[in-house]
Amino acid sequence: MTTTNIYMLTCSCLGKYGHSNENRSKETRIKTPQSHSKHTHITRRKAASLFLLLSCPIPISTQSASATESSILDMFRMTVPDQTVEEAENGIREHAMSLVQVKELLELESWKEAQKELRKSASYLKQDIYTIVQGKPVTKRAQLRSLYSRLFNGVTELDYAARDKDVTRVWKLYEDMVVTLEEILSEV
Repeated sequence: MTTTNIYMLTCSCLGKYGHSNENRSKETRIKTPQSHSKHTHITRRKAASLFLLLSCPIPISTQSASATESSILDMFRMTVPDQTVEEAENGIREHAMSLVQVKELLELESWKEAQKELRKSASYLKQDIYTIVQGKPVTKRAQLRSLYSRLFNGVTELDYAARDKDVTRVWKLYEDMVVTLEEILSEV
C-alpha cells in the first residue's frame, strides 16, 4: 500500500515597497511505500539542488578500488599533483617568470588581465612548489612550507589589491612577492 507525501513549494513575491503582495504555493505529491504521511517544506534552492543531484549521472566503475580512487581524484582535481619532482623542478623557473611578468600588466593598470594572469601563473607555480616540498627531506619541509604559505598569501592579497585598484598596496605586495619567490628559488 502506498501513501502520498505532500511537499509544499512556496514562492513569495515582493511588491514595490518590499511587502509581500502575493503568495503562490505548489503542491507536489510523491507516492512512497511508507505507512505515514510526512510534510516537509522544500525551498526552491533545495529543490534545484535535489534536481541537479538526481539528474547527474553517477559513474559506476567495475575497476579495482585503487583505480576508482584515482579516477575520483582526477575528477575533482585534488591536491595530488600529476607530476614528478623532476618535472616540477624543470617547470618552476618558467612559472616563476610568468608570475613576475605580471608586472607589465600592473604597470599598465590592466587590473582584470593582471588578476587573470596572476591566478593562472600562481596555480601552476603552486603545484610545482608543492611537489618539490613533498620531495624534500622532512627537516627542510618546514622552512619551505613557511615560504610557500607566505608567497601564496601574498599573491592572494595582491589579487585583492588589484581588484581594489590600490596602486601603492599593489606595488608593496608585488615587491614582497618577488623577494619571497627569490628565497624559494634559492632553497630549491
